[in-house]
Amino acid sequence: MLQTTALLTDHYELTMVRAALGSGTAFRRSVFELFARRLPEGRRYGVVAGTGRVLDALENFRFDEETIAFLREHDVVNDDLATWLADYRFSGDIWGYPDGELYFPGSPIMVVEGSFAEACILETLLLSIYNYDSAVASAASRMTAMAGHRPCIEMGSRRTNEWAAVAAARAAYIAGFASSSNLEAGRLYGVPTAGTAAHSFTLLHDTEEDAFRSQLAALGNDTTLLVDTYDVTAAVTLGVELTQGRLGAVRLDSGDLLTLAGDVRRLLDSLGAVNTKIIVTSDLDEYQIAALRATPVNGYGVGTSLVTGSGAPTCGFVYKLVSRAESDQAEAPLLPVAKKSTNKTSIGGRKFALRRVSPSGIAEAEVIGIGAAPRGDSNDRPLLQHLVSGGEIIGREPLSAARERHASARAQLPSEAFKMSKGYPAILTTVLDAEGEQTFNPYAPQG
Repeated sequence: MLQTTALLTDHYELTMVRAALGSGTAFRRSVFELFARRLPEGRRYGVVAGTGRVLDALENFRFDEETIAFLREHDVVNDDLATWLADYRFSGDIWGYPDGELYFPGSPIMVVEGSFAEACILETLLLSIYNYDSAVASAASRMTAMAGHRPCIEMGSRRTNEWAAVAAARAAYIAGFASSSNLEAGRLYGVPTAGTAAHSFTLLHDTEEDAFRSQLAALGNDTTLLVDTYDVTAAVTLGVELTQGRLGAVRLDSGDLLTLAGDVRRLLDSLGAVNTKIIVTSDLDEYQIAALRATPVNGYGVGTSLVTGSGAPTCGFVYKLVSRAESDQAEAPLLPVAKKSTNKTSIGGRKFALRRVSPSGIAEAEVIGIGAAPRGDSNDRPLLQHLVSGGEIIGREPLSAARERHASARAQLPSEAFKMSKGYPAILTTVLDAEGEQTFNPYAPQG
């Protein structure tokens, strides 16, 4: 793993700071906001993941001698910028949606306040973490929602970059996956890990019986046998015989899973292995998991679709300057600034957010306040947490807290949120001005 995260950024972050230093505007107090203008097409809600990883990355965002030497060699920095970077420590404040929280169009997922220079250069780092982790968590949440009480196992490490695989396992666990195949995710984040054997293990042995005996001897009768290398019926029968009906589970990784799961369940029951579970894999996504709900399946292993966001590999988050000081004076008031480009409109001004919840506990709206926190009642809940105060990280929490938060937040959604058909966000975004009145809302559904 890299010792510094400072170069996990784009070249233009530093050229902007270099130019701002030259013009004398680099240290104007500024507020940046990370948000999505819309959800991926057809999605009803999104899931925030990556907040904890952002805090870790921020702590390691340091420009050591080797890093600065590289930047000098390639003329990315001049002497003034190199001197400033050598002492760089983010000294501002950050508020954000915590891991596991839901988001909607316009949600101010992260608000960064500091000098222009120190906040500007965090853009790419923050976006690269949030856009990927939240895409995976959003897909994972749809999958676990469709799976219901049946566990989902993350097994996508071989389908993505090696470090993205670790981030994906963390994000999936936040969104309800029971375990991961990735051992580094277990070491770094405490994600439970699981795994047994692949087809190559069966093919290694002279017979399938030799392979099964070897696995059972090493892992015990509670293990999961992969039964579709040759003939499924013969393999299931063999596994039951070798364990006297006490086999933990069988895994199906090919074929017509809808039909095969029912056939295998009937076979297991006929052999007296009524407690043996059926785990299915083979390029599953949320739609296939939903289709398998009526079958006697006990768990799902998901790989490619999960780590690629199941058709939405990025959330489309952007990081925009929304306020900046009138002048370089320390107490200069903040002015709202906004982009007006077609289809890329942003709203100027510092944002606050709450989730409006009905008396019966159902989420009704994402309420965004400009310049002032929107008023809520006893059911509503503020969404932004103070993560960094004066440069000090104060928002760390155990992964279990994020997992519990996600389960609680998702349970508040109306039933329409869990339709797999395309549609509008499950709750709409409302934008209020500083007086609490509804104002211009670029996040309202179009059409």
